[in-house]
This record gives sequence, C-alpha cells and structure tokens, in this order.
Amino acid sequence: MSGNLFPKEDAGIDDGRNIDLAIGTLSGEGASQLAHPKTQPRQGSKALWSRLPESSKADPTYYDWPMLKEPVWKWEIPLYYYLGGLAGTSLALAAAAQLNRSGGLEDLIGQCRWIGIAGVTAGGMCLIRDLGRPSLFLNMLRVFRPTSPMNMGAWILSGAGATTFTALALSRARGALGSAGECSGYLAGIFGMGLASYTGVLVGNSVIPVWQESRKVLPILFAASGVTSTASMLEILREDRPSRRVTYIFGLGGRIAELAAIKAMERQAGAVSRVARPLKKGKSGLIWRAATIVTGASLAMMLLPKQTRRKRVVSGILGTAGSLMMRYAINEAGTPSAQDPRASFYQQRGRLAAKETGTTE
Repeated sequence: MSGNLFPKEDAGIDDGRNIDLAIGTLSGEGASQLAHPKTQPRQGSKALWSRLPESSKADPTYYDWPMLKEPVWKWEIPLYYYLGGLAGTSLALAAAAQLNRSGGLEDLIGQCRWIGIAGVTAGGMCLIRDLGRPSLFLNMLRVFRPTSPMNMGAWILSGAGATTFTALALSRARGALGSAGECSGYLAGIFGMGLASYTGVLVGNSVIPVWQESRKVLPILFAASGVTSTASMLEILREDRPSRRVTYIFGLGGRIAELAAIKAMERQAGAVSRVARPLKKGKSGLIWRAATIVTGASLAMMLLPKQTRRKRVVSGILGTAGSLMMRYAINEAGTPSAQDPRASFYQQRGRLAAKETGTTE
C-alpha cells in the first residue's frame, strides 16, 4: 500500500488514512480495515500537519492522545462481579452457620447453598459468554498460576461450584458421606471468600488509573458488597426467626462496611484529583452516586423501628440494586479513565514526586 501524507483536496479516501488514489492504491491484508471512529481526523485535518505536533510545556501529555487502551469488558463482567460476590458470601455464611450445630439454622444453610450454586452457575455463564467459547475457560485450568488473578479466579470458581454441588448432594446423608458433605460445605465457604474478593484484585491489577489507584481497597469493597448482596437476597426470600436474626446482623455489617469502603475508594482515588474524575462526573459518576445513595437508603431502612416483612423486602431490594450499580459504576469508570491522558500522567508524576521526597504509598 502506498500513499501520500498530504493528499489533494477532495481526492482519495478520507477515512483516517488519507490515501490519494491518484498516486496510490489500497491493497494487501490491511486494505479492508477501517479506521476507528475515535481515531479519524476531523474535517480539514490537513492543517494539523502544517507544523510538528508538540505538547504543552505547562501541562505535558502525549499530544493529548490517550496512552492506554480502554477496557473491552461489556455488561457480562460487572454482572459476573455481582453474582460472584453474591455466591461467595452466601457460601461463606453457610459454612459459618454450620459451626452452630444447635442453632436451628438448617434452613439458612440450605438457602445459602442454593444461592451459591445458582450464583456460580449464572456467573460462569456470564464469564464464558464474555470469553466467547467454553474452551477458553477450560484452557485457563490447564495451568495453576498464583501470580495471575484471572487464572486463580477460574480455579476458585471451579472449586466453589464443585464443593457446593457436593455439599448439596450429600446434605441429607449420614455416616461417612454425611461427613464428606459437611467438609465440602466448609471448603465451599473457603472458596466462597476467595470468589467474593478476587474480582477486586483482578480489577485493581490494571493500568487503568482509577482502578490502579484504588487497588488496595477494591477487594474489601467487593467483599463487603457481596455481604450486602447475600443479606439482601435473604431478606427478599422468606426467613424463619433464627435465620432472620443472623441475616439482620450480617446485612447491617455488610452495608456499613460497603459504605465505608466506598468512601475509602473515593479517598484513595482522590489522592490524584484527575484520577478520581470518573467517580464524580459523567455516566460512571452518576451510577456511582446512585449506588451510594441507594445503599445508604437500604441501611436506613434496616435501622427503622418495628421491622416488618415489607420493610425487610424493601431494604433487600435497595441493597441488591446498590450492590449491582456499584459494580457497573466501577466497570464504567474504566473507559473515561483510560481515555484521559492527564490521569495517567498526573498519577505517574505524583509517584515520582513521592519517591523524590521519600514518601511511601
């Protein structure tokens, strides 16, 4: 493929490649590729090359071009975050309830395990849909790599599903099989704690500024939101009296922890004000604020006197909506954060300045 950098007016193809068909032809493997709309120059872009591009000395960036690729995750991934948190904390709660053998929590244990297996199954379907082919998920299980959050997530998801299925299948067994089922329940709880928090590690292990700057609190936020999700689901479902008492304490702690983690993430990302912009402005900022408000309203509903069935259901619906919106807000914030070159530059300069002054993170 040959072409001219400065084509004549109204000659050739104006699709971002500026090929003058009078002196060049489009051929070869890349000839049929089209420039991305975001990279196409505006009308009259020839004037941009009348001088060499240079960045502003007062506020240098890479010529105001994004230095990072925006994330490609679609709606399946934040939904997977929610389902994983819901399933993981449900399994952890079921394992904890097993320790109280005389508390009459058999119904709670059963509900949590069914929520867990449903969440693992639906979450796995979302993950496979995002990957495109089931074989790609199986390929991740060919190796065991503790340094890779994605690889560990595949193993955790598989382990949680297998142990939960075994615990459900052997829940009414006696003797050795009953003991095996009980052990599987405890193992499911261990896998569940990893399932609820590893997605926060996965998101934080990224170069996207708003995610990277919040990497220390993201696992805590995802786990706390998972607790809220499980308690909210149990509040929507019908509970017996012993289960209701446990659900109330579990949900109260989860909502308080989630709101505290939300504020901690805003504070960590706000260490570089430009990095925190997606949490304050645009579509992601709107969803983030809505998630905070709805979760706070759910907590307020829990604290009202004379808790009735209707109040618990409303609190559960609000808690579910808040947890789900929080995941979507974090995922949505990745795109404007990657597209903002100053967020990356300011973040890097802040770290360099911290090293020069001897300040550690």
